[in-house]
Amino acid sequence: MGRLFIESLSGPRIFKCKCCKVDSASRDHVVSKDFQGRYGRAYLFRSVVNVCLGPTEERVLVSGLHTVNDIYCSSCQQILGWRYEKAYEESQKYKEGMYILEKERMLKVGW
Repeated sequence: MGRLFIESLSGPRIFKCKCCKVDSASRDHVVSKDFQGRYGRAYLFRSVVNVCLGPTEERVLVSGLHTVNDIYCSSCQQILGWRYEKAYEESQKYKEGMYILEKERMLKVGW
């Protein structure tokens, strides 16, 4: 097994994996706090770090059919949310390439 590369984020408000406390996202990249995940509330982010993508699958979500990849913490492999690969409804296209992080799976640091 190779060396694990972990990216550290700078700034006062950081989201970290609740299990291993590795940086996952910056508050500056939050698009919306009004999303629903598998385990409750979730945030939509433009970008995240220190994650691995799972296989692509089609999933029916609250907002319709989407092609998504689950995302996992690259350090501890805890599922954190998913990445929107493709949205089939025109009104949902803005989500493509963005990430959902489950609030339940995150620690807020510096708030």
